Amino acid sequence: MLRMLLIGKNGQLGWELQRTLSTLGELTCADYPEIDLGDSNALRSLIHSVAPKIIINAAAYTNVDKAESEPELAFKINSEAPAVMAEEVKKLNGALIHYSTDYVFDGTKGSDYVESDTPNPLNVYGRSKLEGEQRVMDAGGAFLILRTSWVYSMRQGGFVTKVLQWAHQQQTLRVVDDQIGSPTSSRILAEATTQVLAQGRNEAVDYLVEHAGLYHLAGAGSASRFEWTQQILALDPDREGQTVKELIPAKTSEFPAPAVRPAQTGLSVQKFEDAFGLKIPSWQENLRLLMG
Repeated sequence: MLRMLLIGKNGQLGWELQRTLSTLGELTCADYPEIDLGDSNALRSLIHSVAPKIIINAAAYTNVDKAESEPELAFKINSEAPAVMAEEVKKLNGALIHYSTDYVFDGTKGSDYVESDTPNPLNVYGRSKLEGEQRVMDAGGAFLILRTSWVYSMRQGGFVTKVLQWAHQQQTLRVVDDQIGSPTSSRILAEATTQVLAQGRNEAVDYLVEHAGLYHLAGAGSASRFEWTQQILALDPDREGQTVKELIPAKTSEFPAPAVRPAQTGLSVQKFEDAFGLKIPSWQENLRLLMG
């Protein structure tokens, strides 16, 4: 029986992972306030008590703007906590699956990023996530680092639900067309992660050792936030209830924020597809499958 520990069960991704991972074995799930990722000793104690063979870390400090004024907390959760997980699961001869972000890049490449491209984060959030990647690698155990982009779900709080809310309250929407990424359904992300583990069957740890490394896992292709919004409005199951009459492209500079956003951070998923024999749906199909 595969024993797994999912950290971050209440987030958009963790919510989906609870459903998909439970089919593979014994799954223990934790989140704040049961576990405080800012407390390394508490985290070590949790891992010791569960003694998992696989840790799946779906938790992160994700408030990009707030991180600019809370760098210490962002680094504790996004860098120090993953390092602790990697160190402790190595002692158990297990493996860690950890999620990272397209925001480790500066967005100046001009095309989709591959895993060998040099990171250059522009904000505290991106720097904290990059340091987390490096510390997981430095721990020297078995790991999968899965960089993803623009994760969303149909639960409250994400970009898709916000757009739908605005579309039913406002007549005009202004959305930036100069930020480009790879919109990723949390459901597709969870299902792809689970399929990777399922391929290892009873030897999941050995399988992860064999395939250990850094991979990009996101909706295939890329789009601007404006293009993404167009698709969300078109797929709205309550289109008749929309009040929005006009969708206007805007520039990031029109919406000043504490954190600088990279302009173009689409992710190529070719390496992941080749390594695991899985076909990742396009970002459009990601969206249709979730909203349909």
